[in-house]
Amino acid sequence: MFKKILIANRGEIACRVIRTCKEMGIKSVAVYSDADENSMHADLADESICIGGTASSESYLVIEKIIQACIESKAEAIHPGYGFLSENEEFAKALEKEKIVFIGPGKRAIVSMGDKIESKKIAEKAGVNVIPGFTEAIADADQAVQVANDIGYPVMLKASAGGGGKGMRVVYSDSECKDGFERAKNESQASFGDDRIFAEKFITEPHHVEIQVLADEVGNTVYLGERECSIQRRHQKVIEESPSPFISDETRKKMGEQAVALAKAVNYKSAGTVEFIVDKDQQFYFLEMNTRLQVEHPVTELVTGVDLVEKMIRIAAGEELDLEQDKIVSKGWAIESRIYAEDPYRDFMPSIGRLTKYLTPESSKEVRIDTGIREGSEVSMFYDPMIAKLITYGRNRNEAIEKMLGAIDQYVITGVSHNLNFLSSIMQNETFQSGYTTTNFIEEQYPDGFKGERAITDERELVAALLTAYHTSRLKRMISYQDLPNQWTVSIDGEQIEVLIKESISSLIAVIGSREFDVSLNTLPNDPRVRCEINDDEFNMQIMHSSPGYQLIHRGKIFNALVTRQRTAKLNELMPEKVPLDLSQFLISPMPGLLMKVCVDEGQSIKAGEELAIVEAMKMENSLRATKDVKIKSILASEGDNLAVDQKILEFED
Repeated sequence: MFKKILIANRGEIACRVIRTCKEMGIKSVAVYSDADENSMHADLADESICIGGTASSESYLVIEKIIQACIESKAEAIHPGYGFLSENEEFAKALEKEKIVFIGPGKRAIVSMGDKIESKKIAEKAGVNVIPGFTEAIADADQAVQVANDIGYPVMLKASAGGGGKGMRVVYSDSECKDGFERAKNESQASFGDDRIFAEKFITEPHHVEIQVLADEVGNTVYLGERECSIQRRHQKVIEESPSPFISDETRKKMGEQAVALAKAVNYKSAGTVEFIVDKDQQFYFLEMNTRLQVEHPVTELVTGVDLVEKMIRIAAGEELDLEQDKIVSKGWAIESRIYAEDPYRDFMPSIGRLTKYLTPESSKEVRIDTGIREGSEVSMFYDPMIAKLITYGRNRNEAIEKMLGAIDQYVITGVSHNLNFLSSIMQNETFQSGYTTTNFIEEQYPDGFKGERAITDERELVAALLTAYHTSRLKRMISYQDLPNQWTVSIDGEQIEVLIKESISSLIAVIGSREFDVSLNTLPNDPRVRCEINDDEFNMQIMHSSPGYQLIHRGKIFNALVTRQRTAKLNELMPEKVPLDLSQFLISPMPGLLMKVCVDEGQSIKAGEELAIVEAMKMENSLRATKDVKIKSILASEGDNLAVDQKILEFED
């Protein structure tokens, strides 16, 4: 067995690998960029080595720097995690030359499966179902249109070397095809150094289901069930679960057998994932094979009890697989939510900044948090915006969902925007709870974007009761507030609710009209999480002080409230309303990022829908288009500028 392993990655996956190394008694070596000097993964490892540069192209993607760190630390093997160099053929070759063990598959598997064109050909030859399409690199936009018309719209344009949703576009017309081809080509070149694009038929009502495989050097190959990964945004997964609530046992078996056949066809060793698209009739088609550890691997670990990272290490060390297909059993249900630094209320634009407060739910057998950040960490524009993975386990799906909702209620993040409320909304969605989720889920369930969950009257009254009790209890702890009024007015998003407070032996009773709320509070200093009992029902909420009032968050709903004496509430009604700044005459950046291109000139007249500018954030190109007919008055930013969120790019004429 290895004595020391270097992890050629960062963030949560680096921390994840380090954790298994510690459990196995193996020393770990972390590498870090200049931007990650104070990172969690660098602190957790037994050794850490700076490889310079802030951008990944200057650090985590530089093969020579990784190898030098490995030689310097005398590590015997490298675990690549996912992303970066995990599926890089040249990296595998370079490690082989230096006699450093690569904890992953052989070169053949990386090359053949990393090329989506070649992998499709191999899959077809191995008897795996494939999607109809054009399996050669498309030369230009005109050929893309021709190919799309031959296949029939809708068509998926895909980067041959792609992954993580980059270099992918679904197109429905010739004009969309031309534009999508150029976008996919540019993203692919920027992310993978390979701009080859191919095309395949886009399956409507598709379910994204993937099979986890493990294989050793002598050909023992098994599959460990499946993961449902249909809930995606911009082709990036948001929610994953195991098992799939959609497919049958028969389909599961057929998919598993085809995944194993494909792995054997390329002499695969290590952990890998074969991804399938499944239609409404449970006909399934090969999508791609990821020759690495998947982001969503924890859900498989929780239902099978198998540590996939440990298996990868043991296989790389030459050990034979100790698993037999007929003895692999999946028990219970696991769900994973990806927590991103992004603003779901603003079309999920990335968010950067320092985490001023970061509190996680308590870890247990039912709640797992995989993260690489902590309070005070910086979310940088240079890397993926994922903060953490929250995984919950239950005896059945409903129990796993309920545990996820409870865990989200206990997850506190401030300093950057995040998608926790959106994740909570998904968990409560009726379609999600039914188990029939396609890759169109987010577009269908949130057609106008995420606007937040709406509260009903009963919820507002409960919140008013809780906040009044909380406010009263807080003031009672202050010496200057011994004599408090018992009548309060709670203003919640403009609605006023009158509350009478009465004291009992161990609680406060809030009276609203004819309703009484018996409130018992459990709070800790400087912790916004509030555990309480209201009329014998337990609740977990977050209460933030937002002077002069409070912000309460529960089950994805945000309540902005002000608790005042009744006289103060009447005076507040007389205060003039602050008019927000009018920015309608400007194009502003919806995210922090790089201004790649200004597509207009001063004085130019633009029709609604035409492209104004392109902003790149975290390797994704975002096209900013006119929402109405406008004339360009002035250009306020230059190509190559690093834009802040809400920074003005263009000014329009009145």
